[in-house]
Amino acid sequence: MRVVVVAEYYPRRADPALGVWAHRQALAARDAGADVEVVVLHRPVPSKAALRQRDVRALVAPLRQPLRTTLDGIRVTYAPFVAPPRPRSYPQWGAYAAPSLALALRTLKPFDLVHAHYAAPAGDAVRRLGLPVPTVVSVHGGDVLGVATRWRGGRAVVERSLRAAKLVLANSEGIADRCRALGAQAVRVVHLGTDVPERTTTGTDIVTVGNLIARKRHADVIRALPPGARYVVIGDGPERPALERLAAGKDVVFRGALPPGQALAEARRGGVFVLPSVDEAFGVAYIEAMAAGLPAIGTRGEYGPEEIARCGGGMTLTTPEALGATLRHVIERRAELGAAARANVEAHFTWARTGAGTVAAYEDALR
Repeated sequence: MRVVVVAEYYPRRADPALGVWAHRQALAARDAGADVEVVVLHRPVPSKAALRQRDVRALVAPLRQPLRTTLDGIRVTYAPFVAPPRPRSYPQWGAYAAPSLALALRTLKPFDLVHAHYAAPAGDAVRRLGLPVPTVVSVHGGDVLGVATRWRGGRAVVERSLRAAKLVLANSEGIADRCRALGAQAVRVVHLGTDVPERTTTGTDIVTVGNLIARKRHADVIRALPPGARYVVIGDGPERPALERLAAGKDVVFRGALPPGQALAEARRGGVFVLPSVDEAFGVAYIEAMAAGLPAIGTRGEYGPEEIARCGGGMTLTTPEALGATLRHVIERRAELGAAARANVEAHFTWARTGAGTVAAYEDALR
């Protein structure tokens, strides 16, 4: 079968980490037997950080994105589109992107199915084209937890996209329930995956990988650090200055944003992974760390951590108030919980399992 993946979040020359999980799922589907090409909805606008810092290279980088490239053997076409600023118009970006997507699709060989990542804007852009092939929409959380609930007009856009899909893939059971409530007719859970390294960690540091934004709650970890613990923070973002001030006098190391492979290697040198974030629909960072034998800590009631804990061991659920005690408990049982974490990933969260589940979904959508 020939499949076209349509995504807004996907690696670019200027940001190789953006949507890398979507690329890995495309690779997993290819390895499981699908013939995959990708079209990226590319809005060539510089980031707020580039504008604020007046970084000339960063300002022009989106304009220098090649329109066609090959990533790990998969052909990728970038479809530039113009839309108003995100704060005012994000739910409508599918309408702006649809004409560019139509042009890009005409350059490809005939295909049997389209797989859109996120109900909006990608799923909405695909729906607007009225293609004569079935559509599979993957929901990762930002659409049903963000666009549908916090953006004016967003719920209607997400509902139309989900109803038009032949099959909806959710990354957790909780997100699947949200999709059904928004009108999805056929929903199944397909987890994202990770590679499982040969060796497990022997580190002792507490580590987090994630953008430094408020909902990730790095500040809660800094406040809850047990005496003598070292905390390594991988990622960057607008919260960094405030977090650095909060961390004064404590053993906290800010590594900044690292390339995907380097960030993963750095995280897997730690001893305990903690990410007490909210609005966490899944969280690939948890399972990437757990694969190397790091026990993980997530927030109770969040879809992702709850899903990982439901599947097996190695994920400890906590609350902001109990985070300090949870850290001490997990550190004391690090070896036992780390072994359970790795076993959980091996059983439920490998890329081979993701690829098989994705291709099975394609086959069902084509029936």
